[in-house]
Amino acid sequence: MPRPRRRLTVQKTYKLFIGGKFARGENGRVIAARDGQGNVLANYCRASRKDFRDAVRAARSAVAGWTKCSPYLRGQILYRAAEMLEGRRRELESELARVGSPAARARGEVTAAIDRLVYYAGWTDKFSQILGSVNPVATAHFNFTIPEPTGVVAALAPDEPALLGMVSVIAPIIASGNSVIVLASTANALAPLTFSEIIATSDLPAGVFNLLAGDRNELAPHFTSHMDVNAIVDASDDEKIGEELQAGTAINVKRYIRRTVANYFGREGENPYWILDTVEMKTAWHPIGL
Repeated sequence: MPRPRRRLTVQKTYKLFIGGKFARGENGRVIAARDGQGNVLANYCRASRKDFRDAVRAARSAVAGWTKCSPYLRGQILYRAAEMLEGRRRELESELARVGSPAARARGEVTAAIDRLVYYAGWTDKFSQILGSVNPVATAHFNFTIPEPTGVVAALAPDEPALLGMVSVIAPIIASGNSVIVLASTANALAPLTFSEIIATSDLPAGVFNLLAGDRNELAPHFTSHMDVNAIVDASDDEKIGEELQAGTAINVKRYIRRTVANYFGREGENPYWILDTVEMKTAWHPIGL
């Protein structure tokens, strides 16, 4: 009998998620994801400046429709995303375990990520009343101040916890009607990339959530220089990157928010006032009818 041939394992190449579609990256570069012992687990695409520009274009095209959705509908869509994660939680737990997360911690992180989406889904039709106001004026007018989405937001996810941290960063951004381009953790990108595969089957409109993976040092300067990005949320906890982003946003007066969280698993990781970071407070006057 012929000797059986040795079979090579077919490793997965995780793709970027741009405009509701999966992209390999314009230059074909990949990064090897490794476990704690240095073994290659898979490859994932490394985003370039062109990929970021494509993501911004997709995010901008999605803003108008997402903003026009009623707050109640946005909440339903976010809740549906949580449902999708609940149904495929074993897949996310497996991705976290592959890179060395203990089984109990992986289960806890996925559970917390699902609950975090539900938490912000509940805020979509409430934050306007809490954060807005009816202002007293001396004329025969009603004067209202209401929060409105700022537009396209670029975000940098934390390294740890890679999945829960990313969900905690993006949820308040999209809950208020913004679209987001998020750069996943360079140290652990597999779980966030799997999250995008699950989100692709949810009701979230294409372009509202875009996910890139790659080198922060390479992509961060483009976050600040792109004139169609309205705000940056930086949860990378990287001092050098933070200084570079702040310096860049000062040139074109782009809003910069630094997010430092010691424990994403606790109450510190869910804050309705984070919604304020990416909204504009608009005031309207309306005459009082006789």
